[in-house]
Amino acid sequence: MHRRSFNWAMAACALAIVAAPLLRATPAWSDGIDVNEVLHDPDAPVAGNPKGDVTVVAFLDYNCPFCKHAAPDLAKLVATDHGVRLVYKDWPILTPASTYGARMALASKYQGKYDAVHAALMAIPGRRIPEEQMRAAIAASGVDMDRLEADAKAHATDIDALLKRNLAEADALGLEGTPVFLIGPFKVAQALDYDGFKDAVAKARARAKTGG
Repeated sequence: MHRRSFNWAMAACALAIVAAPLLRATPAWSDGIDVNEVLHDPDAPVAGNPKGDVTVVAFLDYNCPFCKHAAPDLAKLVATDHGVRLVYKDWPILTPASTYGARMALASKYQGKYDAVHAALMAIPGRRIPEEQMRAAIAASGVDMDRLEADAKAHATDIDALLKRNLAEADALGLEGTPVFLIGPFKVAQALDYDGFKDAVAKARARAKTGG
């Protein structure tokens, strides 16, 4: 997990990928948080089943190596569990290039390419990825770059407003770094592998059945 510091600089790595046991899950919601705003922001990209019985909210940064490790397993979860609804919360807190990547990913949504651009950015190995390398990866994803640049400018106000809402939600939730996954009623502030995601979703479903 990458933690944010007071001046938003890159922080030290602390946690490794966690396998199936969900050791650090805590309650996701507390008083004063508008759950509906977090789960159903109309501008936030959504993948999976829009009517799924379990919602996963992913707070991510494109310069976070732990986010990148978890990304393929999260994508596999969405592809194999058709009851999962995934909400992406672009939360660029590590470097200025993280903000560039988030803005470009959100701009790609206007041509229906968010999933492709998101996957391309997450596939870049390492940390402190510069804007130039991000741009090359985005271009290779098949997105129309001329339209992307135009959409980034035309929708800049909406994109920046969404990023500000994501930041405010992260602060309200007490998040300290990336990645963080809200899985049903649970908050998991660490990277998970596929079995870990499956276990967390199963626990969320079990909790829903008991009304907890």
